[in-house]
Amino acid sequence: MRFFDFVSIRLTLCLVVGIILGFYLEIKPRIPFYLMLGLLPILYWTNKKQTRKGFAFFEFIAITQTILLGVFVITLSQSKNLEHHYSQADFKGRKTWEIKIREVLKPSAYSQRYIVHVLSLEKRKSNGKLVLSIPNDSTSIKLKVDDELFVFANAQVIKPPLNPYQFDYKDFLKKQGIYHQIQAQSEQLLIAKQPAKTIFGIASNLREHIILKLKGKNFGKDELSVIQALLLGQRDDISENTYNSYRDAGAIHILAVSGLHVGILLLFFQFLLTPLEKLPKGKTLKLILIILLLWGYAVLAGLSPSIVRAVTMFTFVAYAMYLNRPTNSFNIVALSMFFILLLKPLFLFQVGFQMSYAAVLAIVWIYPKLQRFWFPDNFIVRKTWQLLSVSIAAQLGVLPISLYYFHQFPALFFISNLLIIPFLGIILGMGVLVIVLSMVSILPDFLIAAFDNCIKLMNAVISWVAKQESFVIRDIPFDSIELVSGYFLIISIVVFLSKPILKNTLVFLTSIIVLQTWAIYRQAQLRQKESVILTHQHRNTSLLYQNGDTLLLYTTDSIRNTRAVKDFTISERISYVSNNPLNQSFFLNRKKLYIMDSLGIYPPTKHIDFLLLIQSPKINLERLIDSIQPKVILADGSNYKSYILKWKQTCNNKEIPFHSTSEKGFYVFD
Repeated sequence: MRFFDFVSIRLTLCLVVGIILGFYLEIKPRIPFYLMLGLLPILYWTNKKQTRKGFAFFEFIAITQTILLGVFVITLSQSKNLEHHYSQADFKGRKTWEIKIREVLKPSAYSQRYIVHVLSLEKRKSNGKLVLSIPNDSTSIKLKVDDELFVFANAQVIKPPLNPYQFDYKDFLKKQGIYHQIQAQSEQLLIAKQPAKTIFGIASNLREHIILKLKGKNFGKDELSVIQALLLGQRDDISENTYNSYRDAGAIHILAVSGLHVGILLLFFQFLLTPLEKLPKGKTLKLILIILLLWGYAVLAGLSPSIVRAVTMFTFVAYAMYLNRPTNSFNIVALSMFFILLLKPLFLFQVGFQMSYAAVLAIVWIYPKLQRFWFPDNFIVRKTWQLLSVSIAAQLGVLPISLYYFHQFPALFFISNLLIIPFLGIILGMGVLVIVLSMVSILPDFLIAAFDNCIKLMNAVISWVAKQESFVIRDIPFDSIELVSGYFLIISIVVFLSKPILKNTLVFLTSIIVLQTWAIYRQAQLRQKESVILTHQHRNTSLLYQNGDTLLLYTTDSIRNTRAVKDFTISERISYVSNNPLNQSFFLNRKKLYIMDSLGIYPPTKHIDFLLLIQSPKINLERLIDSIQPKVILADGSNYKSYILKWKQTCNNKEIPFHSTSEKGFYVFD
């Protein structure tokens, strides 16, 4: 069956194209809205007048309308161009913000962080989203979803990454419609009494109540943290070792409440409510109860974006099962995706959304082919092969995305999935029972012990698989071109193996040639590349000299294993790394770089091209500039902030370019 025979699939693809165009073009929502209005009568007329022969005008206009719809919904979601968005007013400087907590983020070592909605700015109605950051100290307060408060503070632009190839937090928040953050002390906050309640606040409070109940029971610390993640989507308490074990074992999806969990629960509810089918209108009643139970579970899990996506998708699946028609699975997935993106178009840019739908689409497409390839007669062998087929299909679906974002591949993923997935339904069913009984305070000790031991056994299995480190392939360089060509290769392989005809063989060979051509091109680029970069390191200085696939680190301290260096070596495909002590002067082609440390020793010659200040030297910069006449002055993260501000002012007065890595990020020497 051809994928594009279904209207829902075509429309969903057009909507995705429109969302991507709208996100990057950043146009005002009225433009696509007026264009859609103008095309409506044309769409109606072409539908009436079009004949089967000739150009398909109706289909062309319908595609254009759907793309414009995608552009329209994404511009509305970004809301930056809307009339009441806070950015349309004067929000610079300290202002009075009225905000409402929408999401509690995982706290860092230094602060509590929240996503908030703007209610008003300087007592004028406004909207938009911000990140609120409150430092951890003796006076800090913990806020909850739905809390409303007044803040007198400055909204700051979110900084881009300070080092090359570092995680771009600014871009990450932009893809959630967030452009600024507020950093406020506790004394700058005034919490409103009796804030308006929302379904998200009720769901969050219910989840916190359940977690509090579970913490009062005799669960192990690691086991309780996994229970919270597995059933309630709360991963804040998971230790780093436990998280890394699940990641290295290729089972991190178990800790994220997503399509896997909801799919298992759907099958469980289907089985549990089967007797209702014997009643008059029993099938309809069964469908209603299943949908209510699924959305009830979503509320228990805090209505996080991942659970809302999964429940929405499986609501469509439940309806298809109710109709009992041979409905194409791609049609169901496409309809759910269309509906979700219509309401929440920014979901398209979230890694969880991408991986979830990639896995589901791969299972729907590849799993039946694997079953036709081999269908064992032995029951145990058949069930094992079915589980393995699902794991292989899902892993193939998410492999390019996983390599692109995480740069590693757990080769033993099928073992952890074979050992855990068959029992996950029992674990989830038992977990739901534990939650319900704990809420009504009748949870027996034997059930606590049994569930605790189940989770402990699951953790032990995952830990054993993760310890087989030779099977975890790390630090795999993978760029956006390889992401696209990787999917091209996977699709062509599956098509070729399903139907090895000449056309499919040529497509398969073309996909291999595309990947190889890009790899050869990257290698040729790499051999010609030579650059010197000053990175931003807190209390340290590091210069990266790249020559082809060789990287020389010049540092005041060994930083070979820092995140910045690791990200750089992976993305630039570095094969050899050498640590070297930091010299006081370098020649960059015909230009001279002089490094002045805390001793403040002047260079022996004048006319320095680049002057790098490190370790807060106590100098009179104005006199130094007159003496050596540098063309550019730089300061890295090893200096005191007060010194940097003073140097910046001096350079402005002297009209000399000044670059601080703590403000502007890394510097590439020309």
